[in-house]
Amino acid sequence: MGNRALQAALGDAGLTQEKLAEAVNSAIERMTGRPGRISDRVVRRWLSGQTRWPHPLQRRALAMVLGRYRPNSDSFRRRAVPPSPLQRRPSTEAAALALADEALALRQRGSCSQRVRRALYAAAAACVSSAMWAATDGRRFDAALGHHQRAASLAQESGDQAILFRVWSHKGSLYRHLGRPVDALDANDVARRLSITRRDPLFASLGHARHAAILGLTRDKAGVDRALGCAREAMLRADPGEGRPVRLTAFYDEAEVHSLAATAYLAAGRHAEAEARAHASLTLFRPHLVRSRAITTARLARAQLGQREAERAVATAASVDAAHPRVRSMLDSFTRDLRRIAPGPLYDSWEQQWTAA
Repeated sequence: MGNRALQAALGDAGLTQEKLAEAVNSAIERMTGRPGRISDRVVRRWLSGQTRWPHPLQRRALAMVLGRYRPNSDSFRRRAVPPSPLQRRPSTEAAALALADEALALRQRGSCSQRVRRALYAAAAACVSSAMWAATDGRRFDAALGHHQRAASLAQESGDQAILFRVWSHKGSLYRHLGRPVDALDANDVARRLSITRRDPLFASLGHARHAAILGLTRDKAGVDRALGCAREAMLRADPGEGRPVRLTAFYDEAEVHSLAATAYLAAGRHAEAEARAHASLTLFRPHLVRSRAITTARLARAQLGQREAERAVATAASVDAAHPRVRSMLDSFTRDLRRIAPGPLYDSWEQQWTAA
């Protein structure tokens, strides 16, 4: 028999199952700041009665789309809602660009020494590079590419090797996310050839580790192993007491090397090695690296699924804090792979849990 009330409402609204899914996802985005993940498959479960009581957020979105939402005027109050991670990313991006403009405005206010001029350009470049990274993390790749052009120009004016490394290394990571390994390798090579990588082994180590992650996309197994070996060796040579930018030491350590190794081995189809590196990374993460931990745990789930250990992979995926847009994108990919590898009750249960998240 199914859900006759919903079937009738769908007919009255003149919507197909696909259009209803799109409209509900849009309503969820208006309420939460991030798109919903309702598919026409989920709608079919609602209509058939297989899912009798959707998640509260889904019910509210359904009511809004079908014109049935009537908030109680006594209990409904507009309240300040904390911004979602998706909303925070554009705000971080905008704030970083505003700071860059402020640094450049100071440059125009009067004459200054060459040292001060370069410092202002370096500050502006760092801010635009932060905007680039925020756009990349928020999956806004076109915006990130535009930010790179400006950041690279400002970094060149500054002459600051650490900033130049950051800008070009970020571009390599951006192209990796875009699935463009040749462009990614070229950009990362610019970073790796800077003189700062010869002066400071920690910069060299990061360059090698990110190179390994890119080489994974090309399935160059020997290249991945070689780059990871260089990253490890350079890290061992780095003087822990040497003064470095906080933006580097705040995230880059042995845990990050293992996490990038997991990325490389995943891309190369070496899932057992990827799982081992992800486990090693998770034992070493510092407490403040919450986002990095979530990303690595999502990589662990993909590595387990690649070994056809679907139940263990789902349990791992269920433990991930998916608040960050990049993590949600990773778990979307996990969901598609799970459907291909292990269709059936396990997938159905996970999909229902994931679309309600």
